[in-house]
Amino acid sequence: MAGVINSPASLLKLIAEIAETPLNAGVFKKDCTDLTRRVSLLSHLVEEIRESTPIDSAASSSSENDWWSDLVVALQAAKRLLSSATRFQARDSSDGAAKRISFQFQCITWKLEKALSNVPYDLYDISDEVREQVELARTQLRRAMQRYGSLNSKKFSSALSELMERDVKIKAEEEKVESVSETLHFAEEKKQLRKSPSISLAFYLSKDADSERLDKMVTKNTDESSKLTVPVDFLCPVSLELMKDPVIVSTGQTYERAYIQRWIDCGNLTCPKTQQKLQNFTLTPNYVLRSLISRWCTEHNIEQPANGRCGDMSVIRALVRSLSNRSIDERRTAVSEIRSMSKRSTDNRILIAEAGAIPVLVKLLTAEDVATQENAITSLLNLSIYDNNKELIMFAGAVTSIVQVLRAGTMEARENAAATLFSLSLADENKIIIGGSGAIPALVDLLENGTPRGKKDAATALFNLCIYQGNKGRAVRAGIVPALVKMLSDSSSHRMMVDEALTILSVLASNLDAKSAMVKANTLPALIGILQTGQGRNRENAAAILLSLCKRDNERLVLIGRLGAVVPLMELSKNGTERGKRKAVSLLELLRKACQ
Repeated sequence: MAGVINSPASLLKLIAEIAETPLNAGVFKKDCTDLTRRVSLLSHLVEEIRESTPIDSAASSSSENDWWSDLVVALQAAKRLLSSATRFQARDSSDGAAKRISFQFQCITWKLEKALSNVPYDLYDISDEVREQVELARTQLRRAMQRYGSLNSKKFSSALSELMERDVKIKAEEEKVESVSETLHFAEEKKQLRKSPSISLAFYLSKDADSERLDKMVTKNTDESSKLTVPVDFLCPVSLELMKDPVIVSTGQTYERAYIQRWIDCGNLTCPKTQQKLQNFTLTPNYVLRSLISRWCTEHNIEQPANGRCGDMSVIRALVRSLSNRSIDERRTAVSEIRSMSKRSTDNRILIAEAGAIPVLVKLLTAEDVATQENAITSLLNLSIYDNNKELIMFAGAVTSIVQVLRAGTMEARENAAATLFSLSLADENKIIIGGSGAIPALVDLLENGTPRGKKDAATALFNLCIYQGNKGRAVRAGIVPALVKMLSDSSSHRMMVDEALTILSVLASNLDAKSAMVKANTLPALIGILQTGQGRNRENAAAILLSLCKRDNERLVLIGRLGAVVPLMELSKNGTERGKRKAVSLLELLRKACQ
C-alpha cells in the first residue's frame, strides 16, 4: 500500500478529519455534505482491513494494491477540496470558479468509485455488512457521477445569482469583514498551492498515479519542497499539475490534454481560464512548451512526465495493426507487447483501447496458437481494469470467447479468463450477461479442479456473480454447493479455500434452492466444526449461514444444538464483532424457543 499514507490507522484518522469538516451554507453545501457522508461509510471497511491479515499476502500484486493508493489520494484530495469549497464565497467569485470546484467534485467522485470498484475482497476478511456498505457508497458515487455528468453553466449561474442577491441584502459590517478575511485566506492558500511543487489535487486524480510513480513523486517533492518552485506556466490551469501533454485550445490557453478533454466531455463550452466561448474543440499539441518542461525537468534532476500521447499512439497503432498480420510470429510478438504495455499503467490501457485493439484481441481468443491466446486473454484482463474499457470489451462480444477459453484453454489462460470475468462483472449490468453465457458451470469446474490460484480466481468471480439473485440458481444447478462444502473439510488441499467457501455460501444462503442443496450436502456438521474451531470472520460467516438454514426449522435447530452449537455461539455472542454477536444472539434465541 504505497503512497503518502501507508497504514489503515492513518487512513482512519484522515476519514475522521473529513467527517469532522465544518460545513457552511453556500453553493456547495450539498456537495460537501454528500461527500463527507459517503467517505464516512468507508471507515468500517478500513477498520476491518486493519484487523484483517490478507488471505494470501504473497498473491498481493502491485495492481491489487493500486486500489489502496487510489483511495488514499482521493481521500486526501477530498479533504483539500472540502476545505476550499466551504470557504467559497459566491459574491466574490466567478461562475468559472464555481464550475472548477464542481469539476473537482466530479473528479474525486470518479476516483473514489474507481478505487472501491477494485477492492480485493478475496485478500481480506471483509464482512457482508461492510461489503454492503461499500456497495452502497459505490451506488451513491455512481449516481453523483451522473449528476455531475454535465457541468451546465446555467445551473451554476442560477445558483450563484440567487446567492448573490441574498448576499446584497446583508449589511452587517462584521460579516463583510469576515467574508473578506476568508476570501483573502483562500486566495493566499491557492497562491501557495500554485507555488508549491508538492503533489496537487490533480496528481492524486491523475489516471497515471500508479503506486510506483506516486512513491517517487512524493519522495522527490518532500525532499525538494523548500528548494524548488515549478514555473507557473508549466502547470495546467485546471489541475495545477506539471503538464506531460500540453495542448492549446482555440482561445490560445494551454492545458493538460486529459483534463481539458474531460472538461469538454462534461459539456462545457468555455475556456476554464478566460471563460471565453471555445470556437472549436480542437486540441493542438504545444510542442514548444513540452520541450521546455522536459529541459527544465532534466536541469533540476526531476522525473519527467510520461511521454506525450502522440508518440505512444503511433507505436500502439502499429502494434494493433500487427495483431492482424498473417504471420503467427508477428501476431504473437505484437500481442505479447500489448500485454506488457497494458500492465504498466492506466494511460496505456486508455491508449490501447482508443487504438482499436479490443475487438482484435477478442478475435485472438480463438487463436490456435497457445501463446497468442494466453497473451490475448491477459491483455483483456489488464485492459478491463480501466472501467470505460469494460463496456468496450462487452460491446465487442467478448464474453462468449472468454468462456470458451475458460473451458478449454491452458490453465494459465483459464485462470486469467476467470479473473477477466470477475473484473467485467464489477459492473452490475454485466453480471446478468455473464451469468447467462454459460460461464458459471465453467467457473465451478475451475473451482473444483484448478490450481490454487485458479480456485481463488474462480471463487472471486463466482462470489461477485452470485450477488445478482438470478445467478444463484445457476450456480446451484452447476454444483457449486457440494464443491464449497468439500472445501470446508479438514483436507489440507482445500483448507486454504475455507474463507472463500464460507463467503460464497453466506451469499447463497438467501436462495431456497441453495439452502436445500446445503442441507442435502450435509453442511451443518461442517459449519458447527468451524464455529467451534474456526477463527474470526469464519466463525461469523458460519453462524450467519446456520441462522439462514435453521430459521423457521425446529428440526434443524434441535440438530445443531445436539451437534454442540450452543457453547461456541455463547462465546461468539460475548466476544465477537457486532455482526457476530447479532448472529449468535439470534441463533441462541431460536434454539431456546425450539427446546421449550
